Amino acid sequence: MSAVNSKPKYDAGRLMQVLVAPVVSEKATMISEKTNTSTFRVLQSATKPEIKAAVEMMFKVEVKSVAVVNTKGKSKRFGKSMGRRDNVRKAYVTLVNKPGNELNLGGEAA
Repeated sequence: MSAVNSKPKYDAGRLMQVLVAPVVSEKATMISEKTNTSTFRVLQSATKPEIKAAVEMMFKVEVKSVAVVNTKGKSKRFGKSMGRRDNVRKAYVTLVNKPGNELNLGGEAA
């Protein structure tokens, strides 16, 4: 009973949790200006189709592609004890190059 060209359905509650936070750094800003790509921290268990669906649902834009990077947390010393930073999963979301198809993460009005 599966349709060939239908988009998979995702739970809206799950999609609201997939994107943890936008990455605001010099590197992310430079990539954003050059290639119309936004960077987000996402859940460790998030998949590329889920990330695409979440961005399209939350920001009402059309996504061209999603690239995912897993960064292992560094071991750090806190006084006498050793600690470890959390592992981070980042998603680079490229938008389709159309007028009005852009993300405004700065908070200011366009």
